[in-house]
Amino acid sequence: MKTSKKLVLAYSGGLDTSYCAVHLTKDKHFEVHAVSVNTGGFSPNEIKDIETNAYKMGVSTYKNIDAVTTFYQKVVKYLIFGNVLKNNTYPLSVSAERIVQAIEIIEYAKSINANYIAHGSTGAGNDQVRFDMIFQTLAPEIEIITPIRDQKLARQEEIDYLKANNVDASWEKSKYSVNKGLWGTSVGGEETLTSEKALPEEAYPSQLQKEGEEKVQLTFLKGELIAINQQQNTPEINIEILNNLAAAYAIGRDIHVGDTIVGIKGRVGFEAAAAIITIKAHHLLEKHTLTKWQLQHKEYLSNFYGMHLHEGQYLDPVMRDMEAFLQNSQAKVSGDVFITLKPYHFTLDGIHSKHDLMNAKFGSYGEMNSGWTADEAKGFIKIIGNQNKIYQQVNSEA
Repeated sequence: MKTSKKLVLAYSGGLDTSYCAVHLTKDKHFEVHAVSVNTGGFSPNEIKDIETNAYKMGVSTYKNIDAVTTFYQKVVKYLIFGNVLKNNTYPLSVSAERIVQAIEIIEYAKSINANYIAHGSTGAGNDQVRFDMIFQTLAPEIEIITPIRDQKLARQEEIDYLKANNVDASWEKSKYSVNKGLWGTSVGGEETLTSEKALPEEAYPSQLQKEGEEKVQLTFLKGELIAINQQQNTPEINIEILNNLAAAYAIGRDIHVGDTIVGIKGRVGFEAAAAIITIKAHHLLEKHTLTKWQLQHKEYLSNFYGMHLHEGQYLDPVMRDMEAFLQNSQAKVSGDVFITLKPYHFTLDGIHSKHDLMNAKFGSYGEMNSGWTADEAKGFIKIIGNQNKIYQQVNSEA
């Protein structure tokens, strides 16, 4: 029997986790230790506000774990290497974060010998699966508690409860649910619960601030973004810089429609300027520097990697196998990519790389090639088409 009531709460400061904090302390009498994991997108002042609010909810301690670099190194760089866009649209902004957050939270729970761990996920979404799977795998001895899921609470019920417990609630003012991180911001609202409505302009966190065009140079070294406009920084800092540049043009908005882990369709808006630009620029550089077979095999493995990550399968060893492949594929993916930022969109202008396979001495596409003769070309074409000729002759109707 567990005698300690020490509990770690995955705390974001939003409505669901605020309800959990108050309910678990006042009603269930747990010793609640709130933990937030910063995977990007939060200023020091915002983190301080989350801490202040956590103590207002009655928690015993609050801890913020800085995991931006960890998030990049463990997940984001492989999403870039793989050019991962779920359903050719979504850069896995939130689902990718949840994996790292869950790992950091469970490790903290073990470090303080907590017997319980709680999160604010509902019973209808993907996050419940991601959190529970990570927690169960890394610490099966710790009991998982999920008040929102177990009590099947509606948003208004949570608001009423907090008000009844004298918690200053301004939750009604927040029409949209926004999750901000290094790799993008998700936006959910009443429109995304439908199939036909678009999110309005004001729902997105970044508004159009610049007109005209702006040229930007991105420098990659072995697949990693090491510089912007020739100014070097760590890749995670460069992602933030690029996002600030592109967000001023309201770039990176879209709505993703996909299949949830629990078998239902889901729809969510997002704004991920840096993620979309980085992936598209990186992919262009790969088109110039990788062979056609590298590109072909990378495409389907990257799709598997993104799907497994989305569905919470990060701890399966096959993920390390695919990461090894993706890492190795980047050996020659170095060079500059030139882009132009414009209101609501961007263009990829070109690349420069010493590994550019267009710079071959054998000739240029569509021009005279010096690597073979006309007769050699005719023989090659005859041989490569041989199996099709055989098939058509065998199966042609008399």
